[in-house]
Amino acid sequence: MVAIGVVGYIETPRGLRALKTVWAEHIGEEAKRRFYKNWSQSKKKAFTKSCTKWADDLGKKEIEKELNQMKKYCTTIRIVVHTQMKILRRRQKKAHIMEVQLNGGSVADKVDFARNHFEKEVPVGAVFAQDEMIDIIGVTKGHGFKGVTSRWHTKKLPRKTHKGLRKVACIGAWHPSRIQFTVPRAGQKGYHHRTEINKKIYRMGAGYAMKDGKLVKNNAATEYDLADKSI
Repeated sequence: MVAIGVVGYIETPRGLRALKTVWAEHIGEEAKRRFYKNWSQSKKKAFTKSCTKWADDLGKKEIEKELNQMKKYCTTIRIVVHTQMKILRRRQKKAHIMEVQLNGGSVADKVDFARNHFEKEVPVGAVFAQDEMIDIIGVTKGHGFKGVTSRWHTKKLPRKTHKGLRKVACIGAWHPSRIQFTVPRAGQKGYHHRTEINKKIYRMGAGYAMKDGKLVKNNAATEYDLADKSI
């Protein structure tokens, strides 16, 4: 991941609100691609104005002013990071962009940390450690619009049932004259946001690494699995 910006949030009665966003001077092409549908036919004007702030003294004063405002008013600081697609050598060149919240220390420390990491790589080892317990967030496999039997695993009705058997026979009493939220109904199955808690990091691989002037590709072997292989 490469840090390209910092966002400061203030607390309001309606929740968090972004107060200021400061972008780095140089933002890679792969990150800029995320802001376009068709990169090849675009004029590639993204961030051309924001990067000029770093060139003159007036712009630098404005950046410092915004960072100081963050330190003074904000309660939450998040850095904007993007993935490095050019390393993967896959078809996709457009980077994924996300915000990562900074925790620990004062707000001023967080802003300074973000400022010092502009345009720098944030390696996996700087965030995670071996034998650490983490939560994993993801999206489940999507299955589209499904009926109750597939979606809620309700009992199928007998074979001779009129108007179909993959249904719920009784969806509630006469009164209250509404369907309760606990009654299984047809609808979207899958593509849901889920968090799995308490996963242990057993190992963090090095990837292809240089050792004594040689490229070492054997990064997946263990004490019990001695096969020469890489991930």
